[in-house]
Amino acid sequence: MKIKFINGPNLNMLGIREPDIYGKQTYADLVAFVRDVCTSNNVDCDVFQSNYEGDIVTEIQNCLGDFDAIVINPAAYTHTSVAILDALKAVALPTVEVHLSEVNEREEFRHFSYVSLYAQKVITGKGFEGYKEAVQYLCNENKF
Repeated sequence: MKIKFINGPNLNMLGIREPDIYGKQTYADLVAFVRDVCTSNNVDCDVFQSNYEGDIVTEIQNCLGDFDAIVINPAAYTHTSVAILDALKAVALPTVEVHLSEVNEREEFRHFSYVSLYAQKVITGKGFEGYKEAVQYLCNENKF
């Protein structure tokens, strides 16, 4: 099984941005965590981050034919991007949406997710462990 991890805007600022919400671990820590989880589950992975919506759309499109599933933390684009939703629908790969924080306990505008209209599972508020849960879900549910 091969999973593409796609992370949206400001996740590169983990450890700096609002540590009371996102914690003190860095983006490099997250990437290392994801790679370790994948290795222990016999999953090949690639991790991508961008602050630009178009780059995220292109990265999703590039998954077609190369990856079996997507784990995406669209960050702020969760609440605004029909383009990301459309790209996910176009490639039609099993997808899990992950958020480090509990978005439904935050500002009202964060309560709606375009991505969740396609994602098979949404995991929120579990920090890095949410990525681990996503891998385990994809391995178990999709029988890869």
